[in-house]
Amino acid sequence: MNIEVINDKKYDNILTGGAKLFLADLAQTFSSRIDTLVSEREERQQSYDSGNYPKFLEETRDVRESEWKIADVPSCLYDRRVEITGPPERKMVINALNSGAKVYMSDFEDSLSPTWENVMTGQANLRDAVRGNLTYQHPAKGLYIIRGNPSVLFVRPRGLHLKESNVVFDGSPIYASLFDFGLFVYHNAIHLHEKGMGPFFYIPKLEHYMEARLWNDIFLHTEEYFHITHGTIKATVLIETLPAAFQMNEILYELKDHSAGLNCGRWDYIFSYIKTLRGHSDKILPDREEINMNVHFMKSYSELLIQTCHRRGAHAMGGMAAQIPIRNDKKANDIAIEKVRNDKLTEVKRGHDGTWVAHPGLVSLAMEVFNEYMPMNNQIGYVPKSTNVDQLDLLKRPGGPITEAGVRKNIEVGIQYLANWISGNGCVPINNLMEDAATAEISRTQLWQWVTYGVTLDSEKKVTNEFVSSLIDEYVNKVIVNSSNDKLNFSYNRAGVIFKDMTMNDSLENFLTIPAYKELSLGA
Repeated sequence: MNIEVINDKKYDNILTGGAKLFLADLAQTFSSRIDTLVSEREERQQSYDSGNYPKFLEETRDVRESEWKIADVPSCLYDRRVEITGPPERKMVINALNSGAKVYMSDFEDSLSPTWENVMTGQANLRDAVRGNLTYQHPAKGLYIIRGNPSVLFVRPRGLHLKESNVVFDGSPIYASLFDFGLFVYHNAIHLHEKGMGPFFYIPKLEHYMEARLWNDIFLHTEEYFHITHGTIKATVLIETLPAAFQMNEILYELKDHSAGLNCGRWDYIFSYIKTLRGHSDKILPDREEINMNVHFMKSYSELLIQTCHRRGAHAMGGMAAQIPIRNDKKANDIAIEKVRNDKLTEVKRGHDGTWVAHPGLVSLAMEVFNEYMPMNNQIGYVPKSTNVDQLDLLKRPGGPITEAGVRKNIEVGIQYLANWISGNGCVPINNLMEDAATAEISRTQLWQWVTYGVTLDSEKKVTNEFVSSLIDEYVNKVIVNSSNDKLNFSYNRAGVIFKDMTMNDSLENFLTIPAYKELSLGA
């Protein structure tokens, strides 16, 4: 087993000899299985492209219809009413752990631009945070430290489709999911186990129950490697792909002893709806603003997740409202706060056991809503009897207009986010919303869908390559004309080229971050 790390001297306190051995062990044991699973995703997508739809699997009917429950979770996970998420940046980690949220999900995925420096300093920050000695010296506000009773730490590694180009195993880049997971558990698993605090994970972008089986085997292998108790590792799976919505029972079953429930990853789910059904001209979505948790296919997905989780004794976690506090405009801030309040009210009344926020300033608001309507630790005892979600419910296309404003907004969000991402920032406030890779994916896949099928806007204008291309050029040129920052201008130029190519292509690229990753300098 041979692991080669580019530029490892700078981070040799994290990429120790023992850490490399464990990473090599994971890669040796699981890489070929991931190869197969990723290939099977492509085969299923070809089936959807040819006219088929995701469906409930006949082969696993017994799992759905029989009675079973997941294993108990530790007491520190009984109450998860508010969770905060964000990248493992030093200041963010401290603020999130001190925020008053029950859980902080530290994210190596959609809110992190995976430059080598971001990934490695993120691992170092979490290692120090686990031991309670992470600090940050603010030039004006003084020393930040982790206070007593911090949020419970979860970590989200990157998805199975991504590679970490700075680490090579037997001549090929290591899977980023194995790298992020492996490095974190190597440094922290025993310490967290001794404290009764995990390690705990969020698992992103699963599409099939066999991928959940893979993760369960990774957890088993890791527990044996570090001689920690079976079932110590717990994971919440984000249901953020359309195919996974049809396999919630199966995913919980595969992770039974390691499960900490499911989560509604709403923004990636909308992206996955577009991507999965890209070959179906009758599934074209309207403007992003028209799609919320009350449109039929989203409401059905949420209700099915709650019913499934509670039947199996698992937490059913809600999702992220994109709004953030607006400090310089009270009227706009009041509107944003009211949107968040209504969103959280919908989730708690529907039966979710907790929710997500992206900013420490929203923790108290979300907590207030859940405290009022969920005075107990969770609502797992509530199993809605009337929910009877079928295939058509999960596939139903919402109505609503497609507008030029929607086209322009997708261009602005997609390019601005991508320009920041290739500059090393993966969590970007745009127009008072916190955007990450998932919302950028919605932007570019909607444009691809509208161009591919030549939709007509509410203004009677047709969406063509020429029309969208001219609007992309207009937006990029406007940014550059108003900027004297050469680095920023370069990033916007590159983002415009990438975004235009992915929007105009005959085929839809599976993930924006795969071609964009090539823009990140190795060893940067």
